[in-house]
Amino acid sequence: MMVESFTLGRFHNHRLDLKRWIPALLSSHKTLFTVLWIVAFGSVFIWQRNIVDGFSFFRRAPARPMPKLRQVAFNLTDFGGVGDGVTLNTKAFERAVFAISKLGKKGGGQLNVPAGYWLTAPFNLTSHMTLFLAEDAVILGLQDEKYWPLMPPLPSYGSGREHPGPRYGSLIHGQNLKDVVITGHNGTINGQGQTWWKKYRQKLLNHTRGPLVQIMWSSDILISNITLRDSPFWTLHPYDCKNVTIRNVTILAPIFEAPNTDGIDPDSCEDMVIEDCYISVGDDGIAIKSGWDQYGIAYGRPSKNILIRNLVVRSMVSAGVSIGSEMSGGISNVTVENLVVWNSRRAVRIKTSPGRGGYVRHIVYRNLTFDNVRVGVVIKTDYNEHPDDGFDRKALPILEDFSFTGIHGQGVRVPVRIHGSADIPVRNITFRDMSVGLTYKKKHIFQCAFVQGRVIGTVFPAPCENLDRYNEQQQLVKRSASQNMTDIDYDF
Repeated sequence: MMVESFTLGRFHNHRLDLKRWIPALLSSHKTLFTVLWIVAFGSVFIWQRNIVDGFSFFRRAPARPMPKLRQVAFNLTDFGGVGDGVTLNTKAFERAVFAISKLGKKGGGQLNVPAGYWLTAPFNLTSHMTLFLAEDAVILGLQDEKYWPLMPPLPSYGSGREHPGPRYGSLIHGQNLKDVVITGHNGTINGQGQTWWKKYRQKLLNHTRGPLVQIMWSSDILISNITLRDSPFWTLHPYDCKNVTIRNVTILAPIFEAPNTDGIDPDSCEDMVIEDCYISVGDDGIAIKSGWDQYGIAYGRPSKNILIRNLVVRSMVSAGVSIGSEMSGGISNVTVENLVVWNSRRAVRIKTSPGRGGYVRHIVYRNLTFDNVRVGVVIKTDYNEHPDDGFDRKALPILEDFSFTGIHGQGVRVPVRIHGSADIPVRNITFRDMSVGLTYKKKHIFQCAFVQGRVIGTVFPAPCENLDRYNEQQQLVKRSASQNMTDIDYDF
């Protein structure tokens, strides 16, 4: 008690002293200024410290947490995964997928791949699975082809795409699946394709190369918010799938000397959306397919109901968006809109040949921008590459019902090259609202052969004589003199 009384007394005396000296202190203007300066400095110091704690440009922001997209979630490290770029993680991926395969009745499971470099040979996915790649997570494909399994040739391609016989599987593979999601905080799947490209050019491979990601005979697929790069072959290959969405995906490969690294190849797929993507690769940015010659005709699965929108694409070797050339099962009801193609050899292309059979019809192109493109719109009917000599030379594809609206750009050498033929004419094509800045002044820069269709309103440069002319009110102004005339010039 005596101690407590003494302490309180001291405090009480200090309070009395403060009452005496505070008024005296404040009576001095110089002292008051000093106190206010100290208070202001202290406030600024506290504010700066809060900024340092709150903004990442003073220190690295913490990693974003993994969202839980399924009721059950695992980390790859739970199964022995090591993200050092050296340890082989194939068994860890397989164990994780097996665990998720047991959860189908509970809604499936999620596999989180944390930041790190996760080296692996190919592995399979399972139904009701989410593969989530964290920011700075990189799945690396093992470069030694001995670890890549061999699979039968695709049934709609015959004995093989590059070599007869078995083909290499994909790094990430799935068959007969339902409800599969591959997503993340823009993590990366890297096929390390450099070794594959070199061996392909040197003819050291005995089998067709495998894609980076291939999902076959499956439905309800979502691929979003990831980066795919340096695939050994085609990058993302949905084959005979339904209800597929590909959104916010970046696809990269060297623009030269990375052969056949197509970005996205929908193949005999139905009900598909590709949107908000950036693609820069060593072949077609997107190539819609449906089988090759007699094998595709026999397989009989068309690609249809496909929407492609809001893309930026570069292809110095091939085209931004292609249809074909393997289109023997048919391709229809495709819309391509809000597309920018830059620094490319071709912008949009349809390619086929005798022997393909099938059809390409009901294709809508809307709001296309070409920036430094050699040829803008291409339709080619003599793409004579065949799986073998067994194709039917009388199997002639049907090309009809194409519309191009809102075509603009600059730095284009040839804006349109439509190369129909007597056997494969191009029917019912429409151009409207087109103005393209040119880099080459020659008489025939809007080139046509064996094409029937129309131009509505003003189109620049002047269209070929094969097409009927209509005004903006869609009233006929001038009928074409000859749909079969040709002014195709492949010399430039």
